[in-house]
Amino acid sequence: MVISKKIRDELGVEPGSFAVQTVVEGHLEIHFFPPEHNRSLLGCLKEFIPPGAGEGMSWSEIKEKAWSEAVRERWLGSEQKVD
Repeated sequence: MVISKKIRDELGVEPGSFAVQTVVEGHLEIHFFPPEHNRSLLGCLKEFIPPGAGEGMSWSEIKEKAWSEAVRERWLGSEQKVD
């Protein structure tokens, strides 16, 4: 089966996209999911990080701090500190 370029472009289907086919009430539905990317995400969250956050810390320390804060906020409430 060939899907026209116009439809592929409209749906955002690109080489490597994953197609899931399902029969629904006697007709075929195809849902496309994008392929895994290999583009760098370096810096994509920079605008959300406060100035000076994590300064002088290793990646392991930054990750551990982020997990601790997430646990505190989600499970313990914002007033309690997680060691």
